[in-house]
Amino acid sequence: MGGWRYGEAVRVRAVFGVLGPVSAWDDAGEPIALKGPRHRAVLARLIVARRRVVPVGHLVDDLWEEPPAGAVSAVRTFVAALRRALEPERPPRAPARLLVTEGPGYALRAEPDAVDAWRFERAVTVAATLPPADALVRLDEALGWWRGPGFAEFAEAPWARAERARLAELRLHAVERRAGARLALGLAAEAVPDLDAHVTEHPWREDAWRLLALALYRTGRQGDALAVLRRARALLVEQLGVDPGPGLRRLEADVLDQAAHLDAAHSDIAHSDAAGPDAQRPSGTAPDPASEVRPAPGLDAPDLGPDPVPGPGPAGAAARVWARAAADYDRAVYAGARARLESTVGLLRSLALTGGEGLEAARAHRVAAVAAAEELGDPELTARVIGAYDVPAIWTRADDPEQAARIVAAAERTLAALPAPGHAAARARLLATIALETRGTRSPTDPPEAADLATLAAATSPGIGSRPGPDPASGPVPASPVRAPAAAGPQGAALQSADPQAAASPGPEPRARRAAREAEEIARRLDDPALLVFALGGRFMQCFERAGLAPDRDAIGAELVALSARHGLVAYEVLGHLIRVQARSALADFATADRHAAAVDDLADRHELPLVGVFTQWYRALRLVATGHPTGPEAEAAYRAAAARLDGAGMPGLERGLLPLALLCLRLSHEDRGAGLPVTPTAERGADPGADPDTDWGPYAPWVRPLFLLAGGRRAEAATALRAAPPPPRDLLYEALWCLIGRAAVGVGDRAVIRLARSQLLPAKAELAGAGSGLLTLGPVARHLATLDAALAEPTDS
Repeated sequence: MGGWRYGEAVRVRAVFGVLGPVSAWDDAGEPIALKGPRHRAVLARLIVARRRVVPVGHLVDDLWEEPPAGAVSAVRTFVAALRRALEPERPPRAPARLLVTEGPGYALRAEPDAVDAWRFERAVTVAATLPPADALVRLDEALGWWRGPGFAEFAEAPWARAERARLAELRLHAVERRAGARLALGLAAEAVPDLDAHVTEHPWREDAWRLLALALYRTGRQGDALAVLRRARALLVEQLGVDPGPGLRRLEADVLDQAAHLDAAHSDIAHSDAAGPDAQRPSGTAPDPASEVRPAPGLDAPDLGPDPVPGPGPAGAAARVWARAAADYDRAVYAGARARLESTVGLLRSLALTGGEGLEAARAHRVAAVAAAEELGDPELTARVIGAYDVPAIWTRADDPEQAARIVAAAERTLAALPAPGHAAARARLLATIALETRGTRSPTDPPEAADLATLAAATSPGIGSRPGPDPASGPVPASPVRAPAAAGPQGAALQSADPQAAASPGPEPRARRAAREAEEIARRLDDPALLVFALGGRFMQCFERAGLAPDRDAIGAELVALSARHGLVAYEVLGHLIRVQARSALADFATADRHAAAVDDLADRHELPLVGVFTQWYRALRLVATGHPTGPEAEAAYRAAAARLDGAGMPGLERGLLPLALLCLRLSHEDRGAGLPVTPTAERGADPGADPDTDWGPYAPWVRPLFLLAGGRRAEAATALRAAPPPPRDLLYEALWCLIGRAAVGVGDRAVIRLARSQLLPAKAELAGAGSGLLTLGPVARHLATLDAALAEPTDS
């Protein structure tokens, strides 16, 4: 490697092999002695990290299940020995140039072509862009670099598992690409032996069976080709219980028909020019089966009947562009490439905006994509995968709380793992994700809130008249079984504060609200419009710390509309308009809300966003109720028509319990105006809504139940149910649910809860209760406050 002079920029050259046992060679091709298994494990672990730093603590955890005393010193000893082996001419005090110390750990700064796995990955990617003859040479050479299974001696090591699987998939893909190149060159007979061995070893790879059958057919062995296809079918059906995918079924039909296109070897299997794979095919002929568009191995699309043929016109042109671009991507980017994860999230983002099954599928695949990224051990990749799913959200309840919690946990882990300093944009996207997905809930790291209204009322009440008065009809009301919290510690002090707002927001700033603020600060500092709208979406989700914040949310919506319109960010322009529809409704400014609803509908029509219409239809039902003075049947019909749009929209967090709640609010609002609607059968029976099979109150049952118990004459039970109800979540229905609580508290005479409800609602005195949701209303908050004040003015029973 030449002499070494201290301070001289000398390029250190060593070549590493992991496509088999972990090995290293010097410039002359001589093996480098790597000493014991743990020395090799350290080297292999650093190669898996791909030039990134691995903290010493991670190396200790990876090397030992139960690290011994002195494990850190042992790792340093292994590193020192590896440095001597890899850089034998480096003077003792000269800095290492290959296996370097950086920050909290070590990194292997190998050249991009110095690791056989990295060269193999690049060779397979390049081969996909070459003509068949050149691709065959390149793939033959690359496959020859394999000396055994990847990281062979570390088959059981958890840290190597993901990389071993990725390399194995890449190798299988390369074997199949090489077979395809041989078929394209008319070398079908040469392809048969390798493919036969390949399907025997990997019987679930349908593309390999397809290539083998095609190779046999082209060598004149039609019967053997059919036998192979039927053997594949039998294996799949008997062992996995699934039918072959459309590619195998179509090939079997073509073999039986002796389709002419099966005999024609395509001139270019691995590459299509800009005109697409059909450009050089004579009119009226089918594409060569060795080069037709196929999904990645193992991901065959479900059989949906005959393949659609794009027709003429713009729609057909769009379908052809999609098919050709997908085909080129499938050829150029191998199945295990990291780029596929990032591209997948981009597709999921678009899929989510379609609503319905698309939204549900996008949520499920998103969790899988994040998990796959984490398994690769690359925090920067994981940050990109998590942050790329910047789908706007307008509703403050998660559709799948468990999935949301998993995304938040992954985002927190990735934030902690990202190298510092740097990665500001990635950090902002992770923080915005935490803010968006922690909606209507609290982070596990936040101090707990009061478990029920009894606890909260006891903590915020002076203790006079806190128990409801006796009901002569139902006997004495039992005391609440819930004890007041202890005063010790910061949480106890906050709960026992005389300020109800302080008691409702104990302790430090909640994690999600802090994340939203930090994301916005970073986005503004970077002056990145796309990042800023994402951060503003997170800030909107956290703008519910108290009642009466409709003006604040209106300002967020206005900035989103202006910023998104300037920069062509359509989805966030829609979000901004919807936020303003909600906020202006809360402020009873329906003329302005109407303009934003019309803008939303126009954007949805122009950009094919069907989910948006759900929210504008609900808004128009709300507007009718709030301003039109409809009859009971008219208003109920409007709400039922809006609810029908939710069926199959893929938003269970919005759908569950919403229609019954809207109809209840409608009835109560009419009663308050002195225009009562017919009492519902449920209320007539005094039934428990949580037990009524005909009414699903969803998440709203705890705050509705006391009212129905009251309607049934069960006042004592209503008082107990009221005090056992949890404080409402801080979301778009915060004011509406506190109005229901206040109404029930007046009904049972619970002065402590009446005071509590009054304190929570007072900041929203100028708003319409619930209208900030854009969905329903209980009328002016001021009217509810007047009722609460009147109840408190009445003398207490003694």
